[in-house]
Amino acid sequence: MNIARKHVALFDLDGVILDSESGYTDFWNIIGEKFGLGKNFGLVIKGQTLVKILNEHFPNPTDAEYASRAIVEYEKNMPYEFIPGAEQFIDSLKKEGISCAIVTSSNKEKMDNVYLRHPGFKEKFDHILTSEDFKKSKPSPECYLRAMEMFSVKPEEAVIFEDSICGLQSAKESGATVVGLSTTNSAETVAEYADYVISDFTGHSFLEFIR
Repeated sequence: MNIARKHVALFDLDGVILDSESGYTDFWNIIGEKFGLGKNFGLVIKGQTLVKILNEHFPNPTDAEYASRAIVEYEKNMPYEFIPGAEQFIDSLKKEGISCAIVTSSNKEKMDNVYLRHPGFKEKFDHILTSEDFKKSKPSPECYLRAMEMFSVKPEEAVIFEDSICGLQSAKESGATVVGLSTTNSAETVAEYADYVISDFTGHSFLEFIR
């Protein structure tokens, strides 16, 4: 058996599969300034679930409701373009019989927007885990450990693709091999948490990341 087939590929979504992190950063920076949370609020909360963001930074229910409605409206109009090479990389996994999953802090409502923009997106993955599927937000490793359980694999049989600091910490803590994308942070910053660093998926194959 091809050794790669014993492994699973687990992907974060924004900044890994979809080129959407910069838009989220801009959105949350605006919200942060509006509510006195700092100019770089978008970087502070990057990779976290909406529930965690609202619970920890918006104690006023009215403010939380405003931020919640605003992000829902924003996500309806996002372009959801693929990171260069991502779609081809995922398709190559399916051709090789390698199982894969999305593990994202996004909720199901946001994912419905993705499915509308990209018909057939669901079928590219064996599982899609959203914020509703785990109790603890990244940087907790719970979400990735749960994904491994679903595939009945050990951490050493999983390769995780991440970009945000919270996501990279989550991936590293899970014990899996971590491939960091320098789409959101510098390659030097990502390298602190990752076994491999790539700028995007162009020209890469899964076998490169099997240790």
